[in-house]
Amino acid sequence: MRRDVIHSLLVANRGEIACRIFRTCRDLGITTVAVYSDADAGALHVREADLAVRLPGSAPADTYLRGDLVVAAALAAGADAVHPGYGFLSENAAFAAAVQDAGLTWVGPPVKAIELMASKTRAKELMGGAGVPLLAPVDPATASEDDLPLLLKAASGGGGRGMRIVRELGSLPGELLAAAAEAASGFGDGEVFAEPYVERGRHVEVQVMADAYDTVWALGTRDCSLQRRHQKVIEEAPAPGLDEGLRARLHDAAVAAARAVGYRGAGTVEFLVSAEGRPYFLEMNTRLQVEHPVTEAVFGVDLVALQLRVAEGEPLDPVLPAASGHAVEARLYAEDPARDWQPQTGALLTLEVPEAPGLRLDTGYTGGDPIGVHYDPMLAKVIAHAPTRTEAVRLLAGALERARIHGPVTNRELLVRSLRHPDFVAARLDTGFYDRHLASLTAPGAGDPATAALAAALAEAVRATASPGPAPAPTRFGAWRNLPSQPQVKRFRSEPDGTEHEIAYRTPRTGTPEPYDAPGVRVLAAAPDRVTLELDGVTRHFELARDRDRLHVDTAGASYTFTALPRFTDPATQTDPGSLLAPMPGTVVRLAEGLAPGARVEAGQPLIWLEAMKMEHRILAPASGTLTALHAAPGHQVEVGALLAVVQEDPDATPVAASVAASVAASVPASAPASASAPASASAPEENA
Repeated sequence: MRRDVIHSLLVANRGEIACRIFRTCRDLGITTVAVYSDADAGALHVREADLAVRLPGSAPADTYLRGDLVVAAALAAGADAVHPGYGFLSENAAFAAAVQDAGLTWVGPPVKAIELMASKTRAKELMGGAGVPLLAPVDPATASEDDLPLLLKAASGGGGRGMRIVRELGSLPGELLAAAAEAASGFGDGEVFAEPYVERGRHVEVQVMADAYDTVWALGTRDCSLQRRHQKVIEEAPAPGLDEGLRARLHDAAVAAARAVGYRGAGTVEFLVSAEGRPYFLEMNTRLQVEHPVTEAVFGVDLVALQLRVAEGEPLDPVLPAASGHAVEARLYAEDPARDWQPQTGALLTLEVPEAPGLRLDTGYTGGDPIGVHYDPMLAKVIAHAPTRTEAVRLLAGALERARIHGPVTNRELLVRSLRHPDFVAARLDTGFYDRHLASLTAPGAGDPATAALAAALAEAVRATASPGPAPAPTRFGAWRNLPSQPQVKRFRSEPDGTEHEIAYRTPRTGTPEPYDAPGVRVLAAAPDRVTLELDGVTRHFELARDRDRLHVDTAGASYTFTALPRFTDPATQTDPGSLLAPMPGTVVRLAEGLAPGARVEAGQPLIWLEAMKMEHRILAPASGTLTALHAAPGHQVEVGALLAVVQEDPDATPVAASVAASVAASVPASAPASASAPASASAPEENA
């Protein structure tokens, strides 16, 4: 077989996966080439690459999804190979062919294998012939009550786009139309199919690696059942609680699937495992998966290095690597789980995860980087590996808890609580985990924001009185003293829940502020960046960081963000009742039919659709009434808090939850309007695309 040694590699991707591939390339002595959009000009993957080529524009459809521009960039930079990463063009057969036609080495599976697995319907037909267990398809035209519940899925693509659960026969026609429209928008293919929906099923997958010499590895199982919007949040290897017979059946089915399409390189065969332990083929992802690090940790391999070896024509060792221990991965997203998973934007001021044996951080960001609206909100993946599942889960939860993450709201607290939830600890896993537990996982915790706000007030008081130049050393003293000086007051608002805290303190002659009327509290040390308090005999440390009017407070077991408030409210900041405000920066993609000032609207009715960070968000009418103002129009770019519309409520109407965005399942480049098809080059976007 022809062997092509790779000297220079272009990664046709961005963010975390580009940085991860570059890391292996550096270890192997391979020159790295990045491509970047205008929005990513200062991104970490650009800073880390040896060479970088600009793709003009910011929207994915104009940049990372333009296969012709990516190939031209590889040629211009002198690269001799292209790695697609995941998402964007990674499962696009035409792009793979174009790379090879340009004389470049494609670090991925054969074009034919991509084509055969590109359509879920055709892939299932092929897998059935190979003896892989399948769910029987259901014809929507003849579906009956006995077939319910049904799962509608896009034949092309993934990431939850075009996916619907149907529990009532009467809603099937409308859900079919909606799923087809989402599929056409996201993948340029409106084909949708139906199959039985398996209640409380587990998402279990098998990592495969194959070479051109008929060696196919089945590198164990992964459980990816904890998902939101059909996108994974926490993954682990090996999948817990499977008996050896089921593991063997999954491994055999994955190998059969790879052999059926003449597979080469890294791929993943995904299964749904019913509560009764029956596996059913879902799809084969013909690329590297986001969750590949847990397999690397357990088997002690570098899957990217193996991809490069196979692409160069080298054989795999015929002996499968030995597995050891357990690994768990958590995806850190800039999103607010308590507010329907709304993605968040802004400056990521700090991203620091503790270093310890068994911990790994894969990220495309560092402190100071902006989180924009164009791409998926995943900030990083934190991976823990230990001899046992219990140890790995504890290590990961502790690392996330101690991490310093300042900037946009993240799902960090949700991850910690998920890892410590009794069902997760006992490995009672299924894809309905967040449907059942989200309310409790996002409820106010047992932390003490009032004391954290006190620490913030004391630190701010020290900062305000500090002389120019280096900050003075912390002042240490005993119990606070009851001095006759008048107390000062500082006000803070907790983010994101909006709770307000009013802190009273006084500053004695020592110059170090003390809490006012706070029995049981002693200030042991105070500085602008660190406050130490004794609370009922227990010493606690508070680390503080400031960004304009926001203060970030980190303490053992909890982190808080406060916004400093003026003493008096500015009336100009108030909005009229019924105002619909943009919950995030984004693009208005469409309005409800006939929406115009004077139109009658009903409580909960979707009025405006926004797209941001690959998610589609519906803005709902807060109450039944009349639309008195409309400031949104398709194509408008809006900032967070922008006034979109105003609904005047009927006097006798019952309002619903205020004007917030109710997100629907979406995984499509933010620039792709919901009413238009994505470019033909678009493939199934993975979570970081």
